[in-house]
Amino acid sequence: MSTALRLEHEGAGAVRVLRADGGLVWRYVFGGGTPANEAPRPYGHPVCSLAGDVLTNFRPTDHPWHHGLSLTITSVGGTNFWGGPSHRAADGYHWRDDHGVQIHRAWKTCTAERLEHAVDWRDPRSGRELLHEHRALVTTVGDAEWSLRWTSELFNASGHDLALDHFESLGGLAGSHYTGLQFRGARDLLDEHGDARIGITADGGRIGEAAVHGAEAETMEWNCQHDGTLRRTRILFENLGGPVRWFVRAKNPLAAFSFHRDTRVLSAGATLHLDHRLTFSNA
Repeated sequence: MSTALRLEHEGAGAVRVLRADGGLVWRYVFGGGTPANEAPRPYGHPVCSLAGDVLTNFRPTDHPWHHGLSLTITSVGGTNFWGGPSHRAADGYHWRDDHGVQIHRAWKTCTAERLEHAVDWRDPRSGRELLHEHRALVTTVGDAEWSLRWTSELFNASGHDLALDHFESLGGLAGSHYTGLQFRGARDLLDEHGDARIGITADGGRIGEAAVHGAEAETMEWNCQHDGTLRRTRILFENLGGPVRWFVRAKNPLAAFSFHRDTRVLSAGATLHLDHRLTFSNA
């Protein structure tokens, strides 16, 4: 059964999706304001369970460039849209002047059920637009769960082929394949404290971080518990376009839909399609 929603504008750069009773479902910030070396971009935070527990972490101390729920590509033609230090095979991780920025351009639809807008991915050093994105965020709320479907069409507007990379494909450590839609969770989500019900699974019978990290699967699931309330939430991550290679961390809870294993080349004028869904259930 679908629940009625309403939209509330928060200044000129953010909106809040609320249930009819005023409970916050999630907040979407599209107006920037984060430091340049964190690759500024639109993001969702807080993202909440229907019971009111906050599920995301914004600018955590360990990785301030993790911005709740946000779309990133680690390297687009050498420009870092993930944020933080960049890895090079020759000298490892260093802070470099190579960060990109995503800029909200125009709303196509702005309702509680559907947020649809144009986003430009730019290299501030040259001022060039690398990608032009059509992004749609669809919120559906039921009695005991809600879902967010995130679809992005990324058009190569640069005029030349673009290499899409992550740091593993660029010669970094094996397993450093983080890229794509990123969900940085609240710190308490996967703290197992001896409770076997808490943890990470994926289709194919994979159980635990070691089994799921790097595996190719269509779905991954987190079973979580929250400090203070002791309530539980189940988060289902789905790649609706087929299997992806999951990047997952439990200690600093992170899930990334890594949509390519090796360097992927997006030809001039071509479009990359991403289609993901996250479902947050009371457990």
